[in-house]
Amino acid sequence: MSRKLAERLSSVAPSATLAMAAKAGRLRAEGHKVFPFSVGEPDFITPAHIREAAKAALDAGATHYTPVTGTAELKAAICAATERHRGWRPLPGQVTVSCGAKHALFNLAVSLFEPGDEVLIPAPYWVSYPEQVRLVGATPRIVDTTEEQGFRLTAEALSAALTPQVKAIILCSPSNPTGSAYTAEHLAVLADVLRRHDCWIIMDEIYSDLVYDGFRHVTLPSIAEDLAPRLIIVDGVSKTYAMTGWRIGWSISPIEVAKALDVVQGQSTTNAAAVSQAAAVAALNGPRDDIHAMRAAFGRRRDVMVRALNAIPGVRCRMPEGAFYAFADFRALRGRSFQGRVLASDIELADFFLEQGHAATVAGTPFGAPGYLRLSYACDEADIEAGIAAIRRAVEMLD
Repeated sequence: MSRKLAERLSSVAPSATLAMAAKAGRLRAEGHKVFPFSVGEPDFITPAHIREAAKAALDAGATHYTPVTGTAELKAAICAATERHRGWRPLPGQVTVSCGAKHALFNLAVSLFEPGDEVLIPAPYWVSYPEQVRLVGATPRIVDTTEEQGFRLTAEALSAALTPQVKAIILCSPSNPTGSAYTAEHLAVLADVLRRHDCWIIMDEIYSDLVYDGFRHVTLPSIAEDLAPRLIIVDGVSKTYAMTGWRIGWSISPIEVAKALDVVQGQSTTNAAAVSQAAAVAALNGPRDDIHAMRAAFGRRRDVMVRALNAIPGVRCRMPEGAFYAFADFRALRGRSFQGRVLASDIELADFFLEQGHAATVAGTPFGAPGYLRLSYACDEADIEAGIAAIRRAVEMLD
């Protein structure tokens, strides 16, 4: 027998965001100031009432196993919060609590997809969507969108992409990496197309509370109740409540899917951490003053970053409706050179900005958008101003 890695890994790429974070980490270890535009993580500490609830839960004994798919208290809190903020109420049996939203998506891939299946993914996309599909032997079918369309999937493109092999579609609103979001009108048009094709519909709503300028997030179940038998929502506390390290996400799915997820998770991680579940209960049931303050700060930072990016010659950046990413068009800079070194791709541009400006960005190619760069504005305004100024100085060094 040959000792080698599983063949399935040969088709899977490592996370581009984590790879850039590792490069930035090495520079920090050498003593350099690095502008942290690469990883999608709020810089705020988890609100105090949530931390206090976790401490109390530990003292009360939240140190043991819980049911595989989550405590009754957390499932009830998720159902109530979904009704308050999304306009529809799931049943507790539809909820599967996992170790983050990424884990929820992976469990869905294991439960739903197999070789021969195709999964529609609009581009630009979060880097993990196609890789998780490939890990289970299915095939990601990428459907391009354009900046002129607000990086939103059109009914025409969706209709053309749907074939009998399509098992599911994954939509993210607001989007990582673009920050674009679907209005009720956009979703209603897509729902009309999806009614004619019997596939799973997976909606990633992890950024749904982070929208700006009066934009109203709308969840598909609230406007297309008839699609509920094949509709799955993925969400979590990581982004909204600055709880990335607590690792709590969930899916809301039809009962038969939730039962399958119970089996998959029961043979992998079992439950998410008990103390993290208690903290998530406090987050969902508690006051939202901190959320409003964080969202307002993100909105100000968005304006600062987008304005500064658009002031760089050769760079364009649309104003995102949500999340905390600016997705900037650097295509005009491809082919420029530095000290005889031609920067032919967005990947080389991202490396150049890290080397010369100590600004950590993520290339657009792994997101399905060559020539773009993703920059997170989940960091201090002063860092945004200084970091974009460093990128501008680096651009001015190019021939």
